[in-house]
Amino acid sequence: MLSDKFSFKLLKETGSARLGKINTHRGNIDTPAFMPVGTQATVKSVFIEDLMATGSQIILSNTYHLMIRPGVERIKRVGGLHNFMKCKLPILTDSGGFQIMSLSKLVQINEDEGAIFNSHIDGKKFILSPEQSIKIQKDINSDIIMVLDECPKMTKNKKVVSESINLSAKWAKRSKREFGENPKKALFGIVQGGIFDDLRIESLENLKKIGFDGYAIGGLAVGETQEQMFKVLDGITNHMPKNKPRYLMGVGTPSDILGAVKRGVDMFDCVMPTRSGRTGLAFTWDGRLNLKNAKYQKDDTPINNKTQLRDLNMYSKSYINHLITSNEILASMILTLNNIIFYQELMLKIRESIKNNTFNDFYNKYYNII
Repeated sequence: MLSDKFSFKLLKETGSARLGKINTHRGNIDTPAFMPVGTQATVKSVFIEDLMATGSQIILSNTYHLMIRPGVERIKRVGGLHNFMKCKLPILTDSGGFQIMSLSKLVQINEDEGAIFNSHIDGKKFILSPEQSIKIQKDINSDIIMVLDECPKMTKNKKVVSESINLSAKWAKRSKREFGENPKKALFGIVQGGIFDDLRIESLENLKKIGFDGYAIGGLAVGETQEQMFKVLDGITNHMPKNKPRYLMGVGTPSDILGAVKRGVDMFDCVMPTRSGRTGLAFTWDGRLNLKNAKYQKDDTPINNKTQLRDLNMYSKSYINHLITSNEILASMILTLNNIIFYQELMLKIRESIKNNTFNDFYNKYYNII
């Protein structure tokens, strides 16, 4: 049953792994959950109805990219992003904080003004302040809104990271003020702090004082090893509120997700399944397949003979190999859909294993395979 108010309920814990449910007025989200990435109002190579058929319950879009193209007014004119892209699912929008890092050569940081960008499309100058980021996300009518933060590059310079979390805390306060009150929507704070456990906890405590509907862990999957990422999670998740969703941003591979669920994370997003699909990589329960490889030229078996959606199992590896080497768009469509199906099957099996107290067995069976 849908609720007019955003809420989260923790249903069960197995060790630190958590089973939960997020309620939104657009739909419920079973956690742990994976959000396919639709940066520019589309999940590349996939029709929205097929995306829904994979079991996806929420998608992610990006404030910075939508602000650049097609522009906020064009989306606002039709009532928001859901109407624009014909999406019935809840939508989470990133704030633009990641682009402060990824487009750092085009950005200047000013504590008062925000991030001063030169557009990566045409060089046009614009300012993305905490208030402007929230206003854009409200205008495009997303359901889960992220505060604007500074996502620093991977560094061992603790002073740089400390200054960054202080700036992010100030911007988080301003983001919360601009968000105001809207029980239908959620505002998430973003924990930064690099690979330093004490700075992570300091960042989290700053955010808890402000108060948010959920807490994201940012600044990972930016060059650190998986072992370093898991160490950060070991040091922070036990300090995060139990009654709020925990979102690990930009992560990751199937083994990343398994390891993070084991450490108490509820939500994930990553371009991995879609980007990999466009480069010839298929995720399967037997491991990853690089279908560009010549050995598949004589393999007439499907990637997954159990898949019913779009009858993907009627396409052989040999045929997909041919599509890839011929640079045919259909290869991207088949592999992207296959990979999203796999990721959603993974999340479903994770949830079932937590419910049945078998998560550790599931983790041990698949961690080194997928």
